[in-house]
Amino acid sequence: MTTKSSSHPPDLASSHADWPVVRVDDLFQIQQGKQVSKKNRVGDNQRPFLRTRNVYWGRLDLSDLDEMHFTESDEARLALRDGDLLLCEGGSVGRTAVWGNEISGCYYQNHLHRLRVLNGEADPHFAMYWFWYAFEVGGVYFGRKNVTTIPNMSKSRLAELPMPRPAREEQTRISAVLTAVRQAIEQQEQLISLTIKLKTALMHRLFTEGVRGESQRKSEIGRLPENWGVAALVDVAESFKYGTSVKCGYKREGVPVLRIPNVVGGHVDVEDLKYGTPKPTEIGPLKLREGDLLFVRTNGVQDNAGRCSIYRGELGAECCFASYLIRVRTRRDQLCPEFLDEYTRTQVGRSFLAGRAIRT
Repeated sequence: MTTKSSSHPPDLASSHADWPVVRVDDLFQIQQGKQVSKKNRVGDNQRPFLRTRNVYWGRLDLSDLDEMHFTESDEARLALRDGDLLLCEGGSVGRTAVWGNEISGCYYQNHLHRLRVLNGEADPHFAMYWFWYAFEVGGVYFGRKNVTTIPNMSKSRLAELPMPRPAREEQTRISAVLTAVRQAIEQQEQLISLTIKLKTALMHRLFTEGVRGESQRKSEIGRLPENWGVAALVDVAESFKYGTSVKCGYKREGVPVLRIPNVVGGHVDVEDLKYGTPKPTEIGPLKLREGDLLFVRTNGVQDNAGRCSIYRGELGAECCFASYLIRVRTRRDQLCPEFLDEYTRTQVGRSFLAGRAIRT
């Protein structure tokens, strides 16, 4: 195949040594969609069309389709076929999905490019994964977007982008492996979502009905089992403590100091740690113990005030907390900290805490 000249010479050092490198328009016919305008909002041939918001990496969301008028020549020029690639010209530039004939009579607007395979030398799914890698993971196309007030990928820029062209059989094998992995991830995400819904329903039932099936009564915090009491937290807590205001940084000097980003709700996230050296008089009183509860005291979003995590000794005893947090240490003979931790994530618990927050 004779490749076209390019102002950006193909340089894909990460490609396999045996894979030839070609331009995108060596493998695909590129067609930009129809412009949305007031004029096109009228007419007797209103048809659904895809926008950038309908195109995600590896999938299409067809739940919210807009419509405009398409002429017969528009329909002939912009018809979609099974296996066409739809690539975002603007917005999240380069984001790509494969059209699979999900619905009939659907077209696309000018912020999307349609890439149609030429000569059968490209597997569209392999190309989609390549663009995913090149735009999002490997940074292969960094700096190749047009520089305007709105970042975009013009047809001419897209056409000249270099990409590898392994044998068609190898393309198909690679895309099959990546598709299997993606499907496994999607199934896992669905399972996680279902598990979260199940836990939410179970939490509601346990915190309103208990485990004994006894009758319920009304209280200031909603319906509760008949023999459950209601107490102010101050009456069942050993102490409330604000954290240190010492300046912290990523250099490992002093002790780890937990901050708002570490209190994610349900557990302490220790991935993004900063360190500081509290005053000698602070170190002892601010040391965390297993079972301590950390509440977000102040945050830019009012609903996040009161977010809670329980410290389970993730960083040992040499760990403190910042001033935007409140440590609550309960009287364990009266209130189990794990019980309170779970309660703060029920709908009633969240709304009660958010309602007590002061907006400033």
